[in-house]
Amino acid sequence: MGGYTGQVNLTISQGARMMFYVLYPNETSFKTVEEVPDYVDKATAYFFVMLILEMLISAVWKGRPLRVNDGLTSLSAGVMSRLPDVAFRGVEVTTYIYVWNNYRLVELPWDSPWTWWLTFLGVDFAYYWFHRMAHEVNIIWAGHQTHHSSEDYNLTTALRQSFLQKYFSWMFYWPMALLIPPSVFAVHLQFNLLYQFWIHTEIINNLGPLELILNTPSHHRVHHGRNPYCIDSNYAGTLIIWDRMFGTFVAEKDKVVYGLTHPINTFEPFTVQLQHLIYIWKTFWSTPGFSNKLSVIFKGPGWGPGKPRLGLPEELPKVTGDEKPYDPEQSKAVQIYSCIHFILLLAIYQHMFAAKHILSPITILGRILYILLMLTSLGFLLENRAGAAVLEMFRCFAFLLLQKYGFLATDIPVLTSICEVIFSICAASWGLKAISQRMFKMKKED
Repeated sequence: MGGYTGQVNLTISQGARMMFYVLYPNETSFKTVEEVPDYVDKATAYFFVMLILEMLISAVWKGRPLRVNDGLTSLSAGVMSRLPDVAFRGVEVTTYIYVWNNYRLVELPWDSPWTWWLTFLGVDFAYYWFHRMAHEVNIIWAGHQTHHSSEDYNLTTALRQSFLQKYFSWMFYWPMALLIPPSVFAVHLQFNLLYQFWIHTEIINNLGPLELILNTPSHHRVHHGRNPYCIDSNYAGTLIIWDRMFGTFVAEKDKVVYGLTHPINTFEPFTVQLQHLIYIWKTFWSTPGFSNKLSVIFKGPGWGPGKPRLGLPEELPKVTGDEKPYDPEQSKAVQIYSCIHFILLLAIYQHMFAAKHILSPITILGRILYILLMLTSLGFLLENRAGAAVLEMFRCFAFLLLQKYGFLATDIPVLTSICEVIFSICAASWGLKAISQRMFKMKKED
């Protein structure tokens, strides 16, 4: 198996500082990539502590409780985006190592603070340009749009990631591989991502002088807006100085309305991930002329024949501030059920990452397929889709079969027995609901 294998144990202080990019060179310098910890995996507990704090503050202080459907969809996308990392080292690090091994010009010392700080700037600079191209090149936007599809803005939105995006970003980091060791790059690649978690919130307003240098919640709220003044701005990862330097900085002013300019109105995870790629495919074949077909892929999402590279701003849908997010009515019981089963899924997900070096490939594949089935069924439930009851019944039976044959086995016999009872009851309940719905439909048709 690939991936980070370093076994560094972080203190609580280090874990908290990790989320804000304030670990120091002497704490985070490693000679080889294999020694680099999986900081993103270690951050999981901190993600959820911060999520819970934000939910409490938002509900009690702001009077805005988290929307379960949108929040779970964002978390589902985060889980989905990490599944390839169970079996493979990230493509960004793999390709970086290839360039380093074959084409490096200089070998900077891995344990030098100067190398550490240079890498901090290099990764952030490369991220700015990748992020900017992700908004200006349609095929890259097909991956990145997942992150922007939420119509809410909170810490769950930070985790709404695309499993496609990493297959476009690697090329922007290649120049660094000519001189910076992969182990140093692998550390900063993770920290740059983790820093961007806390800025996805509405409970932090202005941070004073820090707004001049750092990417902050205020700056990033603008980036996630679909108001005309927000489009194509504030691409920073950690430092907002790049936007100020290259003319893409916009300060927060009017109320920000979040989401895509053309909302997708779905919680089904594969649609959330792939809908724009499907759009590109259809547009490619329906657009006449070879050069126009290439433009569909490599120009901006708003481009069309006869238009500028990034499209016409006046064609963007008007935003009044009164828009209501996609929010199909759902019972509290189904919301609570969805949350409980998602938490159970996270236990499977976390164990898979923790034990990936001892699990067989067929066991990992079985777990990945189950997770994808669970996320799809969850999306159907949150949308009240036809067939949701049948799919959830099938998902519960799948859990029981996978557990019986060892693919989802635990080392705690009592827990296994409890799961058997719970999922048997759930399967039977959803089966009865499916039959009831079918009978009602037949009666209505008669």
